[in-house]
Amino acid sequence: MNILEANGLGKRYGSTWALKECTLAIPEGHVTALVGPNGAGKSTLLNLLVGLNAPSTGQVTVLDGTQPGSPKALHGIAFVAQDTPLYKTLSVADMLHLTRNLSHRFDQDYAEARLAELGIPLKRKSGKLSGGQQAQVALTLALARRPQLLVLDEPVAMLDPIARHDFMATVLTAAQADGVSVLLSSHVLTELERVASYLVVLSRGEVRLAGMVDDLLAEHSKPSLEELALDYLRNTPKEVAK
Repeated sequence: MNILEANGLGKRYGSTWALKECTLAIPEGHVTALVGPNGAGKSTLLNLLVGLNAPSTGQVTVLDGTQPGSPKALHGIAFVAQDTPLYKTLSVADMLHLTRNLSHRFDQDYAEARLAELGIPLKRKSGKLSGGQQAQVALTLALARRPQLLVLDEPVAMLDPIARHDFMATVLTAAQADGVSVLLSSHVLTELERVASYLVVLSRGEVRLAGMVDDLLAEHSKPSLEELALDYLRNTPKEVAK
């Protein structure tokens, strides 16, 4: 099964193409790193696959041919946006209650046990938590929905190194222990190095490279995911997408 299939996918805002001619197939069972500079089209691609935006051209399906935004897709995909959205005036317990009521399925016991392990009080308001704690609550809410696919848009961008490490460790555990496929957009290449098994490089709205990390490293004689991605980004043509 492929978690994402795109054919000629494009998204235009006015006269500017945020994503163009994207043809891509990402298999299930991987932590997929989606990397690229600001404005590369990463968030646009993620928003298209979770159904928040509609394509300008081409097609995209998720979870083996499912239409983004359909009930099946909504039940099978959990999405954590870049700003780790939580209602700041609600307590953590209230966030669990709200998410449970809005979800097709929700593992309350898992969520409470995980938050207790992290030392995050259920009675504390979300806005009073540290940035790392807020990210962990958002991730817990997503994982408690027991998704087939977990989509994360720059989840560690504002976190300190320890919080980034802890967050990524949870993502890797979910992928390995629970069989969750993960699509993770991030600028922090050093953190992606230890968790990603599949790589997609985007630049100027186009896919520059995609494939299994080990295969790509061997093919291009690179010692690390970071060096491979940076090499492709440095050699991206300078023309701006129009």
